[in-house]
Amino acid sequence: MLVKPAKLNPGDKVATISPSWGGAGEPELRWRYEQGVERLCDVFGLEVIAMPNSLKGAKYLYEHPEARAEDLMAAFRDDSIKGIIANIGGSESIRLLSYIDFDVIKANPKIFMGYSDVTIPHLFCHKAGLSSFYGPAIMTDFAENVEMLPYTVDMVKRVLFSDDAIGEIKPAGEWTSERLEWDIKNKYIRRTMKTNQKYEVLQGSVTVQGRLIGGCMGVLEFAKGTVIWPDENYWEDSILFFETSEEKPPPESIKRWLRNYAAQGILHKTNGIIFGKPQDETYYNEYREAIETVMKEYQLEDLPILYNLNFGHTEPKMILPYGAMAEVDCNKGKFSILENGVV
Repeated sequence: MLVKPAKLNPGDKVATISPSWGGAGEPELRWRYEQGVERLCDVFGLEVIAMPNSLKGAKYLYEHPEARAEDLMAAFRDDSIKGIIANIGGSESIRLLSYIDFDVIKANPKIFMGYSDVTIPHLFCHKAGLSSFYGPAIMTDFAENVEMLPYTVDMVKRVLFSDDAIGEIKPAGEWTSERLEWDIKNKYIRRTMKTNQKYEVLQGSVTVQGRLIGGCMGVLEFAKGTVIWPDENYWEDSILFFETSEEKPPPESIKRWLRNYAAQGILHKTNGIIFGKPQDETYYNEYREAIETVMKEYQLEDLPILYNLNFGHTEPKMILPYGAMAEVDCNKGKFSILENGVV
């Protein structure tokens, strides 16, 4: 069982960090970071501090992974900080691994949230026994043009500010992955929203429960074979959550990655899988076919799989707490988190 962190309350201090790409510190993008911070203050009543290295720019942070790691460690050590939120993802947070002190994380459980390449710091937390939160980042979701999307606001309040069971998470009514340049002249232009489909039951006919584990599929590849890859027995009675990045990997990559999970025995241990909406719904049907192909190859056609959930590289997005007990109901096409994410 992973330790659940304490819930947030208005007035709490949260830290922002750049564990991967340092774009938040680039002069032309600083407005975007500051807009995300304003939302944390105005919408949620939080006090926000930037960790010392987090705004030093992309070049510095690329060249100094140890500085990024120190920000993360310092944020966990600081008792006045109640939560840590990533500014954005990137592509090489795995370079922080040799600088991480897992005992520091274990001794100072607190909320940690982000997505995409932040999958790797989530696995740091997992290795340390802490439940973290696969969810919104500062420069994307919190800094959404004009205002935050209501679905995301509701999820933050339900998951991070309340110790009630999270319950059923319904599909968002609308979604967007529209690419609108982060130019300050676009600040007041809303992105185009599209009507969302419901969750799709790819296969399975029963209701299953399991503890959530997963992340961005391409990033999880960096962790395989390292000390942060979960122990073999952790995959038992799990519900896997997988999503793909803005790089829109080809369907053949989905097949190869899933075959690896099958070869490790993970697909045979898990109780079910949920897949996030593909970015822009590109490869929507092709990914579905790739998933079904691999399940057939390994005689797993009865494994419950829900598709097209609102998490990862899509907006708005739900929040998934690592290690929380979740439920997939194939008959009703429902997804629920049966317990609280925070205490």
